Amino acid sequence: MKNEGIEGTERFVHPERGRGLRALRHFAVGELVFACPAYSYVLTESERGTHCEHCFTRKEDLSKCGKCKQAYYCNIDCQRGDWPMHKLECVAMCAYGENWCPSETVRLVARIVMKQKVTTDRTPSERLLLLKEFEAHLDKMDSEKDEMNQTDIAALHHFYAHHISNIPDDLALTELFAQVNCNGFTIEDEELSHLGSAVFPDVALMNHSCSPNVIVTYKGTVAEVRAVKEISPGEEVFNSYIDLLYPTEDRKERLLDSYFFTCQCTECTTKSKDKEKTEIRKLSSGAPEPEEIRAMVRYAKNVIEEFRRAKHYKSPSELLEMCELSQEKMGTIFADTNVYMLHMMYQAMGVCLYMQDWDGAMDYGEKIIQPYSVHYPAYSLNVASMYLKLGRLYLGLEKKTQGVKALKKALAIMEVAHGKDHHYVAEVKREIEEQT
Repeated sequence: MKNEGIEGTERFVHPERGRGLRALRHFAVGELVFACPAYSYVLTESERGTHCEHCFTRKEDLSKCGKCKQAYYCNIDCQRGDWPMHKLECVAMCAYGENWCPSETVRLVARIVMKQKVTTDRTPSERLLLLKEFEAHLDKMDSEKDEMNQTDIAALHHFYAHHISNIPDDLALTELFAQVNCNGFTIEDEELSHLGSAVFPDVALMNHSCSPNVIVTYKGTVAEVRAVKEISPGEEVFNSYIDLLYPTEDRKERLLDSYFFTCQCTECTTKSKDKEKTEIRKLSSGAPEPEEIRAMVRYAKNVIEEFRRAKHYKSPSELLEMCELSQEKMGTIFADTNVYMLHMMYQAMGVCLYMQDWDGAMDYGEKIIQPYSVHYPAYSLNVASMYLKLGRLYLGLEKKTQGVKALKKALAIMEVAHGKDHHYVAEVKREIEEQT
């Protein structure tokens, strides 16, 4: 396949940021800049049975693989289409039974290794950037990341050695795992629930900005890149690599830790949203001392990390208590619109949804939605998904007027971010129509 590029864009080299993607023509808000099929992908295990393993379609009455009885498909065409990749796991899952437990990253890398054995030509996912050109940043990896890499390599050998002939040597695998960790994508649904992991080489070409002009959404296993700002000819196309809720220093820390660069975008240099994002509560006794604020920020970051770990071993009621206690403590210094408060509210909402405490989830959603609308950029998927969750909660609690209003706000964002012809958009429209 010849390198045909992507119409309306070109690969270029920026003197500071290195290679990137540039617009050759004007793109309007909501316009599709380009689409990219996944080079390789894997459905997350928790969605097995609800989504097709091959096309990621969400539907009932999926047919299961007759051998492993763990992979589900829309029909025989999807099953045949997935077999070149599924056969790698099917035999291994049968052999290991309940002991089959490679991580999602290991599963994805195994599929890439298999694909590279049979595909030597440039694929439709690599019109501008080849997977082998991915940055690995091996020289910047600390001992913790290196250890994780080695654990993944050991797992790949353990679970796949009998099923992949001539596995690449450890040096090549170290590079491949590092490339996937730096350039991989998580595929999410309309409520931002995790569906799987994939690599989209052409999408990975785009550089990061905390004020991006495009957004990446998914139609099955195809990534779609749409403009969320007007893009002029000659302008660079920027995606965001991270959650943009947090203040500048937090974002910079995350980008440096995960992607090994220091962001110099306008949002990071002006810090224009930092004051609103770190709003301090107005107290009758006067403003808290700077050291008190710094100490509370340290506490907030620690509790966020502690909660992330606790999700693996604490019960839902314990997690909810953890969220409530942390909000109580942070609330002595932080306003309710402060992003650290919002983070724990969001976690609490998630626990309430899991526990089917619909009223509790609704209360948290109502506190979150307005600050989210202020802190996030326009056409944010985080804001759309929150309106969507709230709308569906309202309807479930028979608050029809509020439900329809929230769904319409979600729809306005989704029509730009996902495109008007997306099946998620059609689903939300149908939900609205059913109520009117």
